[in-house]
Formats: sequence, C-alpha cells, structure tokens
Amino acid sequence: MKARSLVFDLFGDYLRYRGGEVRLRHLVALMGCFDVPETTVRVVVTRLRKEGWLTSRREGRETVYGLTTAAWELLDEGRERIFDRSRGPWDGQWHMVIYSVPEAERAAREQLRKKLAWFGFGPLSASVWVSPHDRIDQVRKAFADFSAVRLDTFHSRSEGSVADRDIAARAWDLHDLDRDYAALLADYAPRLAAYRTGLSSREALVQRMHLVYDYRHFPFRDPDLPLELLPGGWHGRQAHDVFLEAHGLLREQAFAHVEEVIAAEPRGDATPTPAAG
Repeated sequence: MKARSLVFDLFGDYLRYRGGEVRLRHLVALMGCFDVPETTVRVVVTRLRKEGWLTSRREGRETVYGLTTAAWELLDEGRERIFDRSRGPWDGQWHMVIYSVPEAERAAREQLRKKLAWFGFGPLSASVWVSPHDRIDQVRKAFADFSAVRLDTFHSRSEGSVADRDIAARAWDLHDLDRDYAALLADYAPRLAAYRTGLSSREALVQRMHLVYDYRHFPFRDPDLPLELLPGGWHGRQAHDVFLEAHGLLREQAFAHVEEVIAAEPRGDATPTPAAG
C-alpha cells in the first residue's frame, strides 16, 4: 500500500475520532504496522504539508500534524462514495453533461473527465457524459471557477428499457467491473468467519486498512447503477455488503490497536523526535 494513501486512511478512519491530530512519533509507529520506514513517513508528511493537505504545529519538542480543511472535505467526499450506495428505484431519467474545453486547456479537460467519473458519469462519446443520478449541480460547483470549461446539461429519457441498458453498456465497462467485484468477493468473503472470531488488534488494523485500500478504487469505476440497468448475476452489491460487514467486524480491534500505539510511552533512553520538514 502507498504510504501517502495510508496517511489519509489513518486520519479518515481513526485519527478523526481522536481530535483529528497526531504526533509525528505516533504516526511513525502506526505506519510501522505496514512496514513503512520512518524516513518514508517523514518525506510523505513533508510533501503533504507543502501541497496543502497537512497542517503542522509544535508541541514542546514534537511536531503535531492535522489535515487541512481541503483535505477533510476530500476525505468526506470519498467516504460518502465508498460507504453509501443507492438502493431505491430509478425514475428512468438520464442526466447528461456535454462539455467544451479549448485544446490549450488539456489539463482542465483531463480533470473534468476524472471528476465526471468520480460523480458517476460515463462517456457516451468523448464530450458527452451521462448518469442515472442527478449530480449535475455537483459537477457545476466543482468547475464554477474554470472559465475555460463550458458545460451544457440536460435531463431526458430514452426510448425504453432496452435502450437504457444499451446506454449503460456503452458508457461503462460493466463486464470488467463485475469480474473485479467477483475477485474481491472471492478474496474477502472467506475471511469473514475469522473476522467474527476475532484477530489480534494489530492484525485487525492491518486487515481493515488493506480492505479499504482494496475497495476504494471501485467508486471511481462504479457509477452505482440502479438495478434496472445492471447485467444479470451482478456481483457489485454483494461485494459492497461484504465490504461493509468486514469493515464493521474489524472496527473495535483495529481502534484498540491505534489506542495502544498512541498511549504507549516512548522509551526512556529515546531522544525526542525532531520535527519533519
């Protein structure tokens, strides 16, 4: 797992419930559970602070890190997409974004495409993206300050259910997505019995962080389509249920290990950790 992602996940799933801050030595100890060396932790937090994702302050001879407002907003947005899934019936309405970006603004175009995918839109063509969920206001808000990006939006219906399924099949690679969901199920469903029995607190933390790391890429690819648009034998909803169950089963023990690490006193012969960055 990437050290950068681990830092965000530790804040998002654990440290947010302990005041949202952490001493550098405690972060080093937590990252050590994943075999990330101290030198790497120092480099990562220094970069994140320079990029505007972390704040830092001195407390005695130690450095305390926290997330910036922008970082918390990013985490909260990601958490919503990972944990919340639409289960209600579809109203049959498609929501469409047609964009125009000058050739000189390629970076803005690429950012727009990534954001559209994150909001659950899929491409019918290069500049025409659709979604069964009305998130057009979110797209407009995200690019309100991009003068080079022009967005035209529409709400419409297709000719019927056959056309709807054809649109879904063209806009998203549902075959490959379903295959990857099936692989996740094959990996984690057999572990549930052990999770119910209980792991050591350290192993629970490691397993839970791996679970989130393995699952987190699915919201970027999965538009959370209503049942009417999904192919037969779809594994996505079962995979999401297994993810939620595993995440919940490991919670208490994983939190216990975080508490153990942070409550541990430094060795008496240890010298104070100098500030990073």
